[in-house]
Amino acid sequence: MRLRNLIFSAIVAAGVSTPVLAQQTLTVAIVGEPNTLDPMVSTKDLVSIVTQHFYETLYTFNSSWEVVPLLAKTMPEISEDGKTYRIALRQGVTFHDGSDMDSADVAASLQRWLKVASRGKGVADRIDSVVAEDANTLVINLNQAYAPLLSLLAFSNSAAAIFPEEILGDTLKATIGTGPYKLASHKPDQYIQLTRFDGYQSRTEASDGGSGARNQVADEIRFVPVADASTRVEGLLSGQFDFADGLPTEAIDRIEQSDKAEPVLLRPFGWPILAFNHKDGLLVNQDVRLAVQAAISPQDMLYAAFGDERFFVADGALYPKGWVWNSEAGTKAYGEADASKAANYLKSAKYDGTELRILTSHQYEFHFKMAEVAKVYLEAAGFKVKLDVVDWATLGQRRNNPELWDIYITHSPFLPEPSLTSMYHASSRLGWSNPQKDAVLASFNSTSDPAKRVELFKDLQRLVFEQGGFIKIGGFNALMGKRKGLTGISKTPWPYFWNAKTL
Repeated sequence: MRLRNLIFSAIVAAGVSTPVLAQQTLTVAIVGEPNTLDPMVSTKDLVSIVTQHFYETLYTFNSSWEVVPLLAKTMPEISEDGKTYRIALRQGVTFHDGSDMDSADVAASLQRWLKVASRGKGVADRIDSVVAEDANTLVINLNQAYAPLLSLLAFSNSAAAIFPEEILGDTLKATIGTGPYKLASHKPDQYIQLTRFDGYQSRTEASDGGSGARNQVADEIRFVPVADASTRVEGLLSGQFDFADGLPTEAIDRIEQSDKAEPVLLRPFGWPILAFNHKDGLLVNQDVRLAVQAAISPQDMLYAAFGDERFFVADGALYPKGWVWNSEAGTKAYGEADASKAANYLKSAKYDGTELRILTSHQYEFHFKMAEVAKVYLEAAGFKVKLDVVDWATLGQRRNNPELWDIYITHSPFLPEPSLTSMYHASSRLGWSNPQKDAVLASFNSTSDPAKRVELFKDLQRLVFEQGGFIKIGGFNALMGKRKGLTGISKTPWPYFWNAKTL
């Protein structure tokens, strides 16, 4: 029976040219076509936003960013030494192919996550085994305590998603999860159509952020890739879209004055980043990385990107004020815009005029605008710079090959657990590995004492500046938009729509 259902689901996942008709449809404009629907192999917000509707994790976050159970029945039993996690699973949870989820599915999914996901690979050397103790109990055995483990298992980005064991491999054989919606049709660059999964087993607690009941209000959710930001704005204002992600800040006045739409402002949202290639090319040399850091003007980059001081702050601290992780450690090196200092670093590095390749995209227009300003400042310091401007899907592919770039521009929301930011880890696509940094990170991840972790994070932030790990350009607020009368959408960097309804 399971095989028959699997074959059917695989056919559905391959894409149907004609959309299934639905009574209530939410149309969501996203910034582009996801390069994958496998949430394990991508850290792109775009992938998380879509796939969280049909794949689920053992845990999730509530509105206070606390870890709470999702597919797990309860919070785990953790041994006194922090090395053994015993996880009871919910019973009666059904996959989209009609089969029941059991501990064999969960164990196989997490084993794959440790091999293929950047966040999974970052913790793999600490995990000795993931085993099914019985049909409804999973046991994770670690060789050393790892404080961020539950946050990693809860995150929808590079997600430890749970799949049927039969579809697993280096690539997924079908699109089958446990979520409230299932994939009905996918026409790349046109739409991703999700329909309600009638066999969904929701949690019964009150909805609170990503936790609790997922109510499947809409019959259909349709994600529409719209690469051009102005087109997303016009579609929202005309009523074509119920929700639009990644809107330019200059559109806020028009949206506020609209009779059909209203703005959704996330404050604070996150931080734009210059991600450095530590594996290959110019930036393997620390002096070259420090030259970039000394040369750029974050203030000018942010102003070019957002044009309105309501939407950004030039701040080097890796977490904003009000967060427990906020610190000024190392930040004297932030925002110097000192061409002479940068030139001295280049002289020490024996820079020979090799092109510095900055990979960026128009899909997030603020990325491109920051890249243009960075290019001016870097050239003033003596760099030869090439902007490699591609679509977001291509950027996602190219940044996986260290031979193709020196810097790529990205952004991240502020995450509740620093170790969720994969850039600190040697296993990330940046490949930042240094004995001093690696030792600090290992200590930070091993201790469960909150006060000690705060002090260790200060040391880690200081090393970001001293070694040129990457550059936080600043902090920014994000603008989205929704149809007037649309409710049930939490303000989050990864909006979800299972509770959304129109009045």
